[in-house]
Amino acid sequence: MKKIYLDYAATTPMHPAVSKVMQRYFSEDFGNPLSLHSIGQEARNAVEQARSEVANALGANPEEIIFTSGGTESDNFAIKGVAHAMKNKGYHIITSKIEHHAVLEPCHFLQKSGFNVTFLPVDKYGMVDPDDVKKAITDKTILISIMHANNEIGTIEPIEEISKICRDKEVYLHTDAVQSFGSLDTNVNKLGVDLLSISAHKFYGPKGVGILYIRKGTRILPLIHGGAQEWNKRASTHNVPGIVGLGKAAQLAIKEKDERVKHYSHLRDKLIKLILDNIADTKLNGHPEKRLPNNCHIIVKYVEGESMLLKLDAIGIEVATGSACSSGSLEPSHVLLSIGISPEDTHGSLRLTVGRLTTEQDIDYVGEHLPEIVDDLRRMSPIGKGN
Repeated sequence: MKKIYLDYAATTPMHPAVSKVMQRYFSEDFGNPLSLHSIGQEARNAVEQARSEVANALGANPEEIIFTSGGTESDNFAIKGVAHAMKNKGYHIITSKIEHHAVLEPCHFLQKSGFNVTFLPVDKYGMVDPDDVKKAITDKTILISIMHANNEIGTIEPIEEISKICRDKEVYLHTDAVQSFGSLDTNVNKLGVDLLSISAHKFYGPKGVGILYIRKGTRILPLIHGGAQEWNKRASTHNVPGIVGLGKAAQLAIKEKDERVKHYSHLRDKLIKLILDNIADTKLNGHPEKRLPNNCHIIVKYVEGESMLLKLDAIGIEVATGSACSSGSLEPSHVLLSIGISPEDTHGSLRLTVGRLTTEQDIDYVGEHLPEIVDDLRRMSPIGKGN
């Protein structure tokens, strides 16, 4: 049975060119980049080449790129690192209610250590209001962390507007660009951010590697202590194959960006139309225009998301849902609750995200079978119109 993968927001398959360039660093140039012999220096050169590739992709300087184990570590590093470095100035952090847990949980952790965190509301589309950011800033505010685009509903946040407020108030700005890199413009100078997180496996690179961009002059303390790697900012032996793969994936993401975005947008719009036109009582979540080019997030009323997911998986279609049973949490999606979706309706959510390997035929297959699945489930449903 053919598999139709529509969960690219969760992870992506490695680009063949990425896996090819990584191979030699597993068995040939396998050295430790801190070793002075030739094999070590070959590895070091590869790491620095990758650093330059990522820097070029972000419009940054190579020395502003710190390699990490992925988006979660990068977010933790940015938030905890700045908080502890700046605590003599103040103990106030601002974020939004719809951030990824990799941002929310470090903020909750810091609250237990005496920091004050403001969690800003969003509108019905999941958009943060820059005026709310401005009003929340006090003379004790040291950091604002607002994601570039939401991982569930795809809404793109007004980071450039928020960055102007931060500059005026002399407050650091961090953005989680894990979902947006490769699809949106993530030039750090255009965005105006001081810190930015990305993760390789979200743009056809390997898992277990990411970066934190740290603008020169930003005060931050290390999250991981040990050796002198990464200019004493992040200890641990370099993951050379992963870093090389990240560099290549970043290079390809920028080179192929326009082509990918055109492909994504066309298939996303077709998918949204097929679902909304052919299934009653459905609703698109997130901003209708200011959204990631590959994101389709739908509420299907009177049906459990997990049931839809399992039925779709049985015929080879792989998607994601905000249903508590499938998310590993006992609570409905905090993102959907924050945009005003009722707890009952959050359980009927589907996130379908297209990618570079998605085809027109894949979308047609979903459009053919999803309405049948929903009709069958509604007939068995003990609630609403399915009763």
